[in-house]
Amino acid sequence: MSKTIDDLKAAFAGESQANRRYIAFAKKAEDEDLPQIAKLFRAVAAAETIHAHNHLRILGEIQSTAENLEAAKGGENYEVDSMYPEFMQDAEQEGEKKALTSFKWAWEVEKEHAIFYQEAIDTLKAGLSLPEGDYYICPFCGSTHRGAPPEKCPVCGTPGKRFERVE
Repeated sequence: MSKTIDDLKAAFAGESQANRRYIAFAKKAEDEDLPQIAKLFRAVAAAETIHAHNHLRILGEIQSTAENLEAAKGGENYEVDSMYPEFMQDAEQEGEKKALTSFKWAWEVEKEHAIFYQEAIDTLKAGLSLPEGDYYICPFCGSTHRGAPPEKCPVCGTPGKRFERVE
């Protein structure tokens, strides 16, 4: 692997993390009633996304939708089968209860994502389109639901009325 490829991968990871960090910072600024600072964080986060997409495209990792679905499902399965179980074990051994909860929530939600991706793969292979409808996300654990949100989140128990519709 060339140094440039390694650099592109590191740049993609860095830009992706910066995007997510700045989105979190924007939410905090909004909570502190600082809307212009929140807007600044969101603007820079959007720019970081452009950088990340450019790096990913140059790496050749954006393929056909069918290939992208398979890659996404593979990533979710890795998180479910390997990554989060190991992380949960580490957090449990170290008595890190908050980290353990965060890992468990993510682990449960990644299972949902893998199912959604498999359904999309099957639908695409059958030459069909996914049915129209909205997706709703739990604002605390990320539990993802197609159609109306549940009465309460099956992962963390948050009331369904708190779920956010994905635009």
